[in-house]
Amino acid sequence: MNAILPFFPHGWLHYLLGGLLIGTGVALLFVWTGRVGGMSTVFSSTWSFVVQRPFFQQSRFVGSRGWRLVYAAGLVLGAAVWWLGWADAAPQSTGLPAWQLLVGGFLVGYGARLGNGCTSGHGICGLGWLQLPSLLAVLTFMATAFLSANLFARLPLWFSGAQA
Repeated sequence: MNAILPFFPHGWLHYLLGGLLIGTGVALLFVWTGRVGGMSTVFSSTWSFVVQRPFFQQSRFVGSRGWRLVYAAGLVLGAAVWWLGWADAAPQSTGLPAWQLLVGGFLVGYGARLGNGCTSGHGICGLGWLQLPSLLAVLTFMATAFLSANLFARLPLWFSGAQA
């Protein structure tokens, strides 16, 4: 147990609690309504309000956008409750430049579209249903994340000529 503590300098309990809350919420959504709570479909169904292209006007987006907006609002509300209750409403920031956040967001969105779902849809819902395509998607997401994190962590060393 002490071997993993360096990976969690701010503790691990809130990660466990967050995962349990998300898993419980998605499970309850499915049990009570039969609906799957992946976020990439929330994104596409929200765009169906303003973009008239045929892709966004599919019945699966237009017919589900009401409850999906409520679902997304619950995620935003949950984040606000955490921020006000446990982060003392302190400003949250990252050391990353805005361009990296934008490029990363674009790549994640492109990957979600390419993979026919996002990490929440495949990782939480798909794996919960024991779906092989979701397992392959999650393994791809994780391998790409590990590779990217290690690659970008070493970029400054490569450009400076230092040894890793």
